[in-house]
Amino acid sequence: MPTYEPLRLHVPEPTGRPGHDTDFSYLPISEAGAVRRPPVDAQAAQTSDLAFTLIRVLDKDGHAVGPWAPDLSVAQLRKGMRAMLKTRAFDARMLIAQRQKKMSFYMQCLGEEAIACAHAQALVDGDMCFPTYRQQGLLLARDDVSMVDMICQLYSNEHDPLKGRQLPVMYSSKRQGFFSISGNLATQVIQAVGWGMASAIKGDTKVASAWIGDGATAEADFSTAITFAHVYRAPVILNVVNNQWAISTFQAIAGGEGTTFAARGVGSGIASLRVDGNDFLAVYAASQWALERARRNLGPTLIEWVTFRAGPHSTSDDPSKYRPANDAARFPLGDPINRLKQHLIGLGDWSDAEHDATQKELEADVAAAQKEAEQYGTLADGNMRSPAEMFEDVYKEMPAHLRRQRQELGI
Repeated sequence: MPTYEPLRLHVPEPTGRPGHDTDFSYLPISEAGAVRRPPVDAQAAQTSDLAFTLIRVLDKDGHAVGPWAPDLSVAQLRKGMRAMLKTRAFDARMLIAQRQKKMSFYMQCLGEEAIACAHAQALVDGDMCFPTYRQQGLLLARDDVSMVDMICQLYSNEHDPLKGRQLPVMYSSKRQGFFSISGNLATQVIQAVGWGMASAIKGDTKVASAWIGDGATAEADFSTAITFAHVYRAPVILNVVNNQWAISTFQAIAGGEGTTFAARGVGSGIASLRVDGNDFLAVYAASQWALERARRNLGPTLIEWVTFRAGPHSTSDDPSKYRPANDAARFPLGDPINRLKQHLIGLGDWSDAEHDATQKELEADVAAAQKEAEQYGTLADGNMRSPAEMFEDVYKEMPAHLRRQRQELGI
């Protein structure tokens, strides 16, 4: 009989602790324009190689090259730039507001703006996003979204459209196709697949777009969702935002050291892409490809968006305890706003002066929205919603035990 070593459970070693370099060696960087673009009706197995490379459009000089270069007008590119600048300005001002104790909590998407803003441009009315708490760009990229309402939700004040029943940043807007956010991220993908299945059963052309982080792919909900998506060919996009960090651990802890997150789709019979998430044009092109595939009843697509979380996980997080100080400078894909800026300048349709002027204009718009929202109250001034509202909207008709509890509170 052969003899064996005792079995040992593999526990990944965390990287990126202070004094240690984060390991980006797992991240092969393809040349811009070098990755093939399969036809939309390709079999899922025919996309397997695309799960192990990186789809890129913008080269180092800001030129759009290769088969994935989308046919975007200058007006669309400028709209995308404004959306990203607006999102970054919104984040910066809301972070300050949280530090001023006007809200309890905030989460930035600093460095990840291209993913949500470009994806938003590819969607159409009627599609439904099931986002995480870092896709505020899906809302801010739209012209019909009120920043005042968003800030009131952050403040949980008397004008909060969600009546103070959600944590700050967990927005919800059915009209804008923005499903309620859950702090337990992996639940979003299950709900999105179910919504997509319902869309197919009704025979319409609406697509679900599910969002999850690299860390949450380690949850069983994710595996269940991709199984159902494959078996029922649900019209859904499964967006895995690989920003390198979960709450306090590098993406390798969730299994990213052995293979790509996109590979999990290939193994489940789902068309899969791995995309440079800091390349606005690549994000738009991949989103458009996956959306057309879903609308043509060709099944789901899993997209791994490779990006970088430039800030802390949230305002409750201290990344200096687990990330090297030079992390962002070492990440090879660069800032998404600067890359689109370089492209627009190369086209002759943007300039440093216009960039600065647009940034100031949007910062002023955010400041004006904040000023209006604060008329309805902030956490700092104590002007909050009535506790009586917690008893409402639970049942169609309030039962006796809730009426009694409300009376006991004297409200």
